[in-house]
Amino acid sequence: MLYTFRLSEPIICTHIIRINIFMENPLKNLSKLTDFFKSKEISAIGIDIGSSFIKVVQLKKKGGKAILETYGELALGPYADLAVGQMTNLSAEKLAEAIADILKESNITTKNAALSIPFSASLVSMIQLPKLSEGQLDSIIPIEARKYIPVPIGEVSIDWWVVPHPDEYEGADGEPVDIKNQKIDVLIAAIHSETVSKYQDVVNRVQLENIFFEIEMFSTIRSTFGHDMKLVMVLDMGAGTTKLSIVEYGVVKSSHSVGRGSQDITLSLSKSLGVSMEEAEKIKREHGLLEQNGNNQIKETISLSTDYIFSEINRVLLNYERKFSKTIGKVVLTGGGVLLPGFRDKAKEMLKAEIVYGDPFSKVEAPAFLEGLLKEAGPEFAVAIGLALRKLQDV
Repeated sequence: MLYTFRLSEPIICTHIIRINIFMENPLKNLSKLTDFFKSKEISAIGIDIGSSFIKVVQLKKKGGKAILETYGELALGPYADLAVGQMTNLSAEKLAEAIADILKESNITTKNAALSIPFSASLVSMIQLPKLSEGQLDSIIPIEARKYIPVPIGEVSIDWWVVPHPDEYEGADGEPVDIKNQKIDVLIAAIHSETVSKYQDVVNRVQLENIFFEIEMFSTIRSTFGHDMKLVMVLDMGAGTTKLSIVEYGVVKSSHSVGRGSQDITLSLSKSLGVSMEEAEKIKREHGLLEQNGNNQIKETISLSTDYIFSEINRVLLNYERKFSKTIGKVVLTGGGVLLPGFRDKAKEMLKAEIVYGDPFSKVEAPAFLEGLLKEAGPEFAVAIGLALRKLQDV
């Protein structure tokens, strides 16, 4: 399944290759988006490598704006002799082949790229430490990280960021407080070195340039959040898992993974209806959780999977609210799985919160007549757009 779209001719720009894992304050990034478009026109691409699809977005900066040039989506199933929509675990060689294909079919014209690291290949944790200098933190964080990372510390790449608090320097009465004995929150992200090596191999095969890698949840936050000050949950439903991120002031405070996703729904339909996975995928996308003229077999079969997912989401949501005495009043839906017909209504019923679809294309400029199409496709492209926005800022 591949669709592409093209708007204008970009300008090619190449830079020295740089490989790193990038993580920083998403709200800080958002505030900088208004003033970083000051140099000549330049294009960048975000590549979201999922387990069942690859999505790409190419943006350029011009006249102080991020402009959509082209985007595309490619199913990975056929590269593993599987049906469209099925999960894969492709080798670096096959992934490179798929990326090369979508770059060609989508008319991508720049090598400046950012790639997503799947949440399943990373570990993100919030820890508390004494208030120390950056140099001291550089020394102590690898030691502290051993308590949270279930593999030898030498086998992972680590990035970290000190989380600021809005009231860090003010007490309840607005007066400065003594911070000598205060602790700080540090967000740690770890990615297994084998994953980084595999992705670097892919990059070399496709000959992309000036690369950085970013864990997908941070890209999603960048592309879907405004200046939200309240507590928000991001619900990202992929093929194999449903990822949950609880975000406050644009900062990930907690993250969880539910071991079911949209492929579980397809598999259940295939078994229940006695049809192929390919046919079950079509039925799922067409009917979803909607009523079917008195025959509710499809809805009931799908509900077995979605009810479990929502029960786990509710458990995470309620546990966080009880622990921190805060209310999560908004849930942002991203990922291809949330486009299941009837999913948003089910989420409203089960989660008792404001439910909105992520709208990452609102961060870029595109022709007005495409607004409806882009809004509908938005949840699937949240990661790719977040990557491209960060890459434009980076270059």
